[in-house]
Amino acid sequence: MFLKKIPFLIFFLLVSIVSISQNTTKTFLYAGRVDVLKDNKAVLIGTAASVTFNFSGKKCAVTLQSIDSWEHHNYVALELDGQYMGKVRVEKGPAQSFNIKATSRQKVHTLTIYKATEATMGNVLFIGTTAKLMTITPVKKKKIEYIGDSITSGAANDPSTIPCNEGEYFDHHNGYFAYGPIISRDIDVDYLLSSVSGIGIYRNWNDAGSEVPIMPVVYENLYLTKEASKPKYDFAFQPDIISIALGTNDFSNGDGKKERLPFDPEKYVSNYIGFIKMIYQHNPNAQLVLTNSPMVNGENAVVFENCLNRVKAEFEADTTNKPIIIFKFKPMMPSGCLGHPNIEEHKIMAAEYGPFLKNLLNEK
Repeated sequence: MFLKKIPFLIFFLLVSIVSISQNTTKTFLYAGRVDVLKDNKAVLIGTAASVTFNFSGKKCAVTLQSIDSWEHHNYVALELDGQYMGKVRVEKGPAQSFNIKATSRQKVHTLTIYKATEATMGNVLFIGTTAKLMTITPVKKKKIEYIGDSITSGAANDPSTIPCNEGEYFDHHNGYFAYGPIISRDIDVDYLLSSVSGIGIYRNWNDAGSEVPIMPVVYENLYLTKEASKPKYDFAFQPDIISIALGTNDFSNGDGKKERLPFDPEKYVSNYIGFIKMIYQHNPNAQLVLTNSPMVNGENAVVFENCLNRVKAEFEADTTNKPIIIFKFKPMMPSGCLGHPNIEEHKIMAAEYGPFLKNLLNEK
């Protein structure tokens, strides 16, 4: 009887092996805030959201389209075989084809298309590729989520194609060279950016009130907006560390034209505590790190630090979650567009923060 069952057992094991193989190898890998559609199309939403694939041969083409409620161009950054290939402009209107040419001699090439701009700058639709696709297997790595504002988004950091005083706000974005992605490449972790220019904990750069899309309001939406028609974020990423850098815009005086009340520490702390409770509901195993801002200086920096300490103190009796940690960036006089850090200054921030995060991950 046992001998008769051997062929069946072999067949069962083979099917199991094939099933496991099919579940661990893919054609496309998506990362960040991405809305995956039918036929492997994908909407790249958040800063540095990406699609990665392997292909054979020396060249291929990819088809991309800028999509939004109003027609305008957008940007992606390309990385081929681990090398940055530059920032590419995706014009408004119909889908466009972009040629990719490999120069290395390796047989299989890896291309990653990153959204260089942020969620509120419109979206980039990845439609497909002419590449001769090879399977790609995800590598299990530790994970970091970076929650923040324009600094975290890499906003206004790159005037390499259009000078700071020309073009649109998003012409100078390059999320590939924001401090979070730089750190993550350096320490070899997967990452997700949940960041929006001008956003705050209880008020935004130039707006306040119950209707304002502050981070606690938009965080659970995949597209980081208040639009009810957009899908909710599924929180499948489950990071080991969540870095939160919010406060620059709460402290901001706005455009100087619109009436702006003084910074309210009570509202800031209260909203921050509520936001952390929301984060723990979705990411119960994450280590939270709260950061100050290199752009908030002087007396405001002291108030900022006190607020973060009050937030941390609120959770000191919490035995369910990991103790909250505070990280302090050094003050900076940024020299990018509109008073933001440029790429070199993002590298400085990454050099400060990266070793801290790496050590924290090694302790887990």
